[in-house]
Amino acid sequence: MNVHTPEIDRLPTREEAEAALAVLRQWAGRTSDEEIARLDSAVGWLVPGQGYPVLSRSYPETFRPDAGYRASLPDLQNGPESLIRGAKARIQHVGISNFRLPVRFATRDGAPIMLETSVTGTVSLEAEKKGINMSRIMRSFYAHAEKEFSFGVIEAALDDYKTDLGAFDARIQMRLSFPMRMVSLRSDLTGWQYYDIALELVETAGVRKRIVHLDYVYSSTCPCSLELSEHARATRGQLATPHSQRSVARLSVELTGEMAIEDLVDLARGAVVTETQVMVKREDEQAFAELNAANPIFVEDAARLFCDALRADPRVGDFRVVASHQESLHSHDAISLLTEGETFAAESLDPHLFRTLIHAR
Repeated sequence: MNVHTPEIDRLPTREEAEAALAVLRQWAGRTSDEEIARLDSAVGWLVPGQGYPVLSRSYPETFRPDAGYRASLPDLQNGPESLIRGAKARIQHVGISNFRLPVRFATRDGAPIMLETSVTGTVSLEAEKKGINMSRIMRSFYAHAEKEFSFGVIEAALDDYKTDLGAFDARIQMRLSFPMRMVSLRSDLTGWQYYDIALELVETAGVRKRIVHLDYVYSSTCPCSLELSEHARATRGQLATPHSQRSVARLSVELTGEMAIEDLVDLARGAVVTETQVMVKREDEQAFAELNAANPIFVEDAARLFCDALRADPRVGDFRVVASHQESLHSHDAISLLTEGETFAAESLDPHLFRTLIHAR
């Protein structure tokens, strides 16, 4: 059978397509796999019982795609609305998490410092869109990664990938461990204290917020236990020690002005002075015991002391304080949560929120 198609700009009819298919099957059934591969390996699939098409098993090291080839590549994430699986619902945030790279940060004294940083980047996805190209978030961030970072640079990266992905809302969060030199209480030794920090830029409905999260680790001596210990000494001559424990407070702060990471650490130190120590000799250990005795603190006290310091700083807008005193007396932790403003207000909490307040290295 011969099939003629003189009108190449005309869409073939179903009958013509069936006739062409019959010719291809007849030809493919009588020729070799090599001949089929030279024409088009996909033809092999048209023949009932035909084996897997002959494909190259060698990696083509010299192959380089041109613009036409790249344009021909399938892109399911940017496919039509008909490809959406499940509900056609808006997704508030979709993207990547724990994308790591070294980033140069500015310190308060102006000297840059290179730190390994974990990046989370997300955008909103409208109900009628299938998906996003995740790699564009990474490419947008790499375009700015060589710069010394500030919230201005994060904003530029966010602008880029919002444009690339055609999204309305977006978020970038950068997690890092920030070193600060700390002097011992009495021996004047110095050592590096590391602070878990997250810088976050959030845009929702055209409104941008700059947020800093700090995990601050301190010692908490129980005021009740301290008084009971002193009572035993005074009334019975009984040696007793109050219980104290390593404690963690996560301060989440919306910035309304410029604030260095070191400034937020200083604010936390000023509010609760019993920060855990790095370098310690005997005189420092004794000083730390005296410092704790002078500043006994319940978990409720900690939340309110941090609140008082944050309220007093004009660079701070909304904030949240989450504190966990990881008890040495009990088998459970004492916790508190205090928020101010709408940014961090929530009716429901992450069930594992307080489990994340563990200072582990």
